[in-house]
Amino acid sequence: MKVKVFNPQGELVGPVESAHVAKTDAEWQAQLTPEQFKVARGKGTEAPFCGTLLDNKRDGVYACLCCGLPLFESTSKFNSGTGWPSFFRAIAEENVVNHVDRSYGMVRTEILCARCDAHLGHVFPDGPAPTRLRYCVNSESLVFVDATELASLADPAA
Repeated sequence: MKVKVFNPQGELVGPVESAHVAKTDAEWQAQLTPEQFKVARGKGTEAPFCGTLLDNKRDGVYACLCCGLPLFESTSKFNSGTGWPSFFRAIAEENVVNHVDRSYGMVRTEILCARCDAHLGHVFPDGPAPTRLRYCVNSESLVFVDATELASLADPAA
């Protein structure tokens, strides 16, 4: 698959070829907390207004908790009032995959990490300009990396 990643200088580059990350449930459980596993691997949802990243206002990047793929920039974060971190665009279209979700008697668009298939949340067509999208994401699926430390996300593919 082709995704955008950070290089050792902390610059977003690509798209570059990156291997799919696949692990057994036991391997994911050894890496994640029970709540992170329930949300990111089990397609769960954290309680609204409880996520650790909801009120984060620092400058940086939100990456996949499971594989470290960069997903959203702080410059696209906005307060949607829904109780979950919300973004109006992904850091790169290649990095977030849309999937039809027909659970709970609804039809929604689930968003997944392109590299490891981690469940991130859902995207809705009711966000602000310029995209009019609202990526509604679980904090339990994300890790925040401060803008001064983006080189820590350096990918070997870069």
